[in-house]
Amino acid sequence: MDAAIALALRFREKFGAIPKIFRAPGRVNLIGEHTDYNEGWVMPAAIQLATYVAIAPAPGRRITVHSENIPETVTFDLDDSGPLRRGHWSDYVRGVAVCIDRAAGPIPAANLLIRGGVPLGAGLSSSAALEVAAAFALLAHSGVSMNPAEIALLCQRAENEFAGVRCGVMDQFAACLARANHAMLLDCRSLEARQLAFPPEVRLAVCNTMVRHALAAGEYNRRREECEAGVRALSRFLPGLRALRDLTPDRLAEFCSAIDPLVFRRCRHVVTENARVLAAAEALERGDLGKLGKRMEASHISLRDDYQVSCEELNVMVDSASAMEGVYGARMMGGGFGGCALALVDAGRADAFARDISERYFQRTGIRGQVHICRAAEGAGEVRL
Repeated sequence: MDAAIALALRFREKFGAIPKIFRAPGRVNLIGEHTDYNEGWVMPAAIQLATYVAIAPAPGRRITVHSENIPETVTFDLDDSGPLRRGHWSDYVRGVAVCIDRAAGPIPAANLLIRGGVPLGAGLSSSAALEVAAAFALLAHSGVSMNPAEIALLCQRAENEFAGVRCGVMDQFAACLARANHAMLLDCRSLEARQLAFPPEVRLAVCNTMVRHALAAGEYNRRREECEAGVRALSRFLPGLRALRDLTPDRLAEFCSAIDPLVFRRCRHVVTENARVLAAAEALERGDLGKLGKRMEASHISLRDDYQVSCEELNVMVDSASAMEGVYGARMMGGGFGGCALALVDAGRADAFARDISERYFQRTGIRGQVHICRAAEGAGEVRL
């Protein structure tokens, strides 16, 4: 609430109007990495770190957006038919605005003020938080009603078209549909979401390595291409195969020598990760945190060795966390090559964990990491001041 009030006051100073405020959370993903764009399963939860958007009417057909984080102001005309991608942070907001304009009719002009509280490049989906917060704000401003699933799909389309990131739908769905004190088991094919109650004695420790290696964006798209190549290769033996989610680990193993070894390893990660997600969901429903933690650790090994999207700093953070008292499991999280690791920590040990993991990580890397102790939070919506 304090962040929303501060943003409202700043908006009034800058634009001379009283705004409405909307927020969308960042997210963690307990397990299910790089499975969403393979039509598989994921298990995200929203966290308290969030992006806030203030909005009020403006004249004409122009949207003016100011970021408190950059800081920078950008104005764009909704009738502008220029390039979809401009390689700028405002592409996310412009993409959402244009997609709403296309889908629901003309958007009234508006001024927007953004304050992002989700760390950039940390694997916590700051981009989806921005998209979803902007979408909720612009839809309310336009008097247009969409259900949360429709908003998530619209924001995914905006990121695909306007930012050039071929992301799956997990991040946007988590931001839109998450419930406090729950994780979500999401089927990325059917878009069926099941809420799983999160034990009150557990905390989500988000451990930011504070590094982001330059190859991350290109390698993300390359992994997706490698998965698509795997489906094409396997379709020679399995006609009608639609996606890697349709394979079991045993079935995939039958074709180990029939496709490119590197492509096989990429496929093996996705197929085994889907199996781990379903097993982890069962464990969470039973309250078996030990089993859930073991699946998280196996996920990290697969991401490190088969999918090859980890890095030395992430490995150090995960190895250090896994060895600490009160930790059920840990793994890298997000697209990879830096960003955050996630540890499942006993609530009574959370403060000590945050202190000790920071020191262990610094001793081994010389980098001061950041640790956020989180609970599973509510999805996007309007903030009533």
